Amino acid sequence: MDKVIFDKLMMRYRHLGTRKIETTGAFLIGNASHIASEAWLNSVYLCLSEQETAELETLLDTTIPPEYRYFLQNISNGMNVLVDELCLFGKRKNYIRTSMDATRQPFNLRDALEEKPRNATSDMFFIGGYSWDGSKLYIDKRNNSVHYCKRYDSTSLKSWDSLAEMIISEVKRLYSLFDLDGKQIDENKSTIPVI
Repeated sequence: MDKVIFDKLMMRYRHLGTRKIETTGAFLIGNASHIASEAWLNSVYLCLSEQETAELETLLDTTIPPEYRYFLQNISNGMNVLVDELCLFGKRKNYIRTSMDATRQPFNLRDALEEKPRNATSDMFFIGGYSWDGSKLYIDKRNNSVHYCKRYDSTSLKSWDSLAEMIISEVKRLYSLFDLDGKQIDENKSTIPVI
């Protein structure tokens, strides 16, 4: 994934404002005041160091697939698109909730792995999902393809050849369902990739 392409994609709502959170390194794009005063459409996070990535792998008790490792270290430590319509998880550094700023961190990758469907195999590395119905995304460690599946069933319903292909196509698809103010055009229309 190219960082310039990723940043351009995520900045779609910059006309609604941006904010950098110094305490966590989060960068918030597009204030969604129609949802709440502190809601933001897109969030990206400070990349992980090699040491932080190694700590995460120890915590997960598995290796992170190379393409996702690259994403976490060079692009963003997870992401949230259109509030949480699509989320990719990363390393959450703490659970301090003393302020709204302190909570601006990615969802924990450990949760994605612990909450995987029962029929998931060891080749499936879960990386995030969709808020619409809790459906999930995983990387097949054997070939780095990315797959979409239901919340409780890991059977692939859609796949992409790479993480970059999935991010670009899914973010563009989701943007087509929302207007330039970040409001969903048809609130009854599903935001998941397969209906």
